[in-house]
Amino acid sequence: MMRRALPTERLPDAWLTERGLASAEADARRRRYGANDIVEAPPAAFWDVARDTAKDPMLWFLVGTSTLYAAVGQGVEALTLLAAIVPLAGMDVYLHRRTQASTEGLVSRLAASARVVRDGAPREVPARDVVAGDLALVGSGEPFPADGIIVAGAELQADEGALTGEAYPVSKRPVVAGSASPACSEGGLLETRAGSVRNDNSEVFVEHEHWGFAGTRLLTGSAALRVVFTGGETVYGEIVRSAAPGARARTPLQSAIASLVTVLLTVASVLCLIMAWARLRQGYGWVDALVSAVTLATAALPEEFPVVFTFFLGVGVYRLARRQTLVRRAVSVENIGRVSCICADKTGTITEGRLHLTHLLPAPELAAPRLLFFAAIASRGDSGDPLDAAILREAEGQGAPALPVEQLAIFPFTEGRKRESAIVRDPDGALVAAAKGATEAILAMCELGEGEREAWNHRMLKLAGEGHRVIGCAWRPLDERVWIPGADELTHRYRFAGLLAFEDPVRESVAHAVGLCREGLIHTIMVTGDHPLTARAVAREVGLGGTEPVVISGDEIEARVARGEGATLRRVDVIARAAPAQKLALVKALQEAGEIVAVTGDGVNDVPALQAADVGIAMGERGTRSAREVAAIVLLDDNFRTIVRAIGEGRQLFRNLQLSFLYLLMVHVPLVITAAFVPLAGYPLLYLPVHIVWLELIIHPTALLVFQELPASERLQPVAAGGPARFFSTRDWAVIAAVGGLLTAFVVAGYLTSLGEGGRVEHGRAMALAILTLASAALTAALSGLRTWTARAVAGGTIVLSVALVHTPVLARLLHLEPLHLGDWLLAVVAALVACAPLMVSFRERG
Repeated sequence: MMRRALPTERLPDAWLTERGLASAEADARRRRYGANDIVEAPPAAFWDVARDTAKDPMLWFLVGTSTLYAAVGQGVEALTLLAAIVPLAGMDVYLHRRTQASTEGLVSRLAASARVVRDGAPREVPARDVVAGDLALVGSGEPFPADGIIVAGAELQADEGALTGEAYPVSKRPVVAGSASPACSEGGLLETRAGSVRNDNSEVFVEHEHWGFAGTRLLTGSAALRVVFTGGETVYGEIVRSAAPGARARTPLQSAIASLVTVLLTVASVLCLIMAWARLRQGYGWVDALVSAVTLATAALPEEFPVVFTFFLGVGVYRLARRQTLVRRAVSVENIGRVSCICADKTGTITEGRLHLTHLLPAPELAAPRLLFFAAIASRGDSGDPLDAAILREAEGQGAPALPVEQLAIFPFTEGRKRESAIVRDPDGALVAAAKGATEAILAMCELGEGEREAWNHRMLKLAGEGHRVIGCAWRPLDERVWIPGADELTHRYRFAGLLAFEDPVRESVAHAVGLCREGLIHTIMVTGDHPLTARAVAREVGLGGTEPVVISGDEIEARVARGEGATLRRVDVIARAAPAQKLALVKALQEAGEIVAVTGDGVNDVPALQAADVGIAMGERGTRSAREVAAIVLLDDNFRTIVRAIGEGRQLFRNLQLSFLYLLMVHVPLVITAAFVPLAGYPLLYLPVHIVWLELIIHPTALLVFQELPASERLQPVAAGGPARFFSTRDWAVIAAVGGLLTAFVVAGYLTSLGEGGRVEHGRAMALAILTLASAALTAALSGLRTWTARAVAGGTIVLSVALVHTPVLARLLHLEPLHLGDWLLAVVAALVACAPLMVSFRERG
């Protein structure tokens, strides 16, 4: 379940009450925080779609070629090409709408209007007029108009399937004083009082059950929602904004595709000039030369590659969002599938991050409540540390001596000292110093005999070996005449108070997710500040490193890097007693060893590692604002299982893109070769412009629609070390060459054979197009496995369309084709299947 940060500066006074805003205040807040528009721009109007459709070079090819035919008096040809604009433009409009489908699908779930309390009375307003601080009244069956805190209601259940994909209702309940978990943030210290929460540029964290989210709806009961986030700042708004094409930066793969397109365009241009020159030399006239050159250019134009990539990128952002993974930078859509190593925090990612005090081992002269009292003195309710929260919660519940006490000095926890201490005046008026922290650090501050020290250390190791997080606690009385206010921390002459042991339950399904990583050749490294024995026990529980995980300390990272042994960190399973700065060294060492690294982080001190990683993953529940802003991905539920699912989606997305490009190349290679070299050899044109239109109406939707819908399996598909840095392997290129070569040979053979039978050009063209279209259907079936309805519809539709165009007399005459005999179709089927055989053999060998 998600917790979310609550920036209380957005809320009005007494926000936990059912008091609404005044109209003037609502207007001021709208000017400050903006309108409640989930997208920054309105949906595309007709002219916007028309403008985008007009960018298709195929349309201008048809217009130019039809004009050329009209100029030389071939009116029927000109009208045929103009008529072909209609289905082609219709396909472009449809695909344009499909590109926006995920965003518009999300927007369609939003409220159109909302009831808010303004000037003391309920009022119906457009949903875009809802502002941060508004009190919205939501009835059963109604959507929440924005993200906010539920402040009133009973027996509430919500449908959050649009955000989480879960089919079951989620229980909701109003927030009450004390429901918010205070935490230190980057802006300052917050203060929690009965009935309200106040802070100065700070945050508190509120449990998921108190939140209502835009795009979800209330199933039962009636709720009063105090609006916190509107428009693009809602969870829904961030998903839609990240899915918008304009919000994505150019990625490395996109740059590579642009380079490929540039090369192909250059080659096509040269071939076109050669074609025009050759046809003129062969005596076919300037009209034939122009038509030949333009037809070849259109066949060779690689516009599908960038279009397919952009389309798939948008699909990837949306699919990852449905996996509780909010993409902030598009490069992460590529990199998440290439990840070969995950550096994951233990607390809150592998475990629940909810510590429970399970063992109190007080020193012989102390009672358990007294030990708890000293631990509570050295804890802060506003630290955001689950350890402090667990101690204070237990102290209040077990009758520890009266709290609060007068705090005179505090020395917060640091990674270098590994402890926190405080000086207070206890309820009896005496001065007391107390410290808690890593057991070895606390023992070093105490006056103990060697035997006692070893005995306490033995107890600590036993508890740590059972998977507990163990801390030591110490205290010392102070003479008020000796202690000087403002002095440095006291570090000696303490009395050891005892040990406290905590349990942090492992998240459900993490062990299964770790197993999936192992199958997918992804190495997982758990990073924690806990004792090595505690870390080892947790690693064993989730299956990291098998029965004997390799555990090293954070200091060992720097030592190995200094010795030039950074590559050996790839064999480490757990980093214990790790400081955030050491996480950065770990990431850099792994990258230098060739790994594609994903790293999790939640604090300001994790920012360098998040920035350095190939995929920085911030925690959406407990992460600070700085961590969320620099990360490439924000994890909405802080769960390691979600990271693994996101990697699975990324790998499937990459594979789907590979399949689409395989299809494009296997179809385009024979198309371009035959369009170029048959006329260059002196034969009549194999393809007329209208034939290119026909093929485009098949190729374009197949590449875009069939492969982007292929589902991801739970298992992670293994990739080569370092991820699929090369888009195609040598084997893939061999298959492309084999399929393209066979198809080229069959198309040329079918055409030339028909020409030899009385010079029947129309029959030869029909034979060549039949082989190409049937091969397109066979490639679609082989690459997709016909696993989706779209794949089956496109493959079947290609065959039906091809037969209909060839055997409908009117259409056949317009297309300059001649109906084929049954024997011709059988030969075309055999040719298509034989040409696709290398692909099917390759897939079968891969399993």
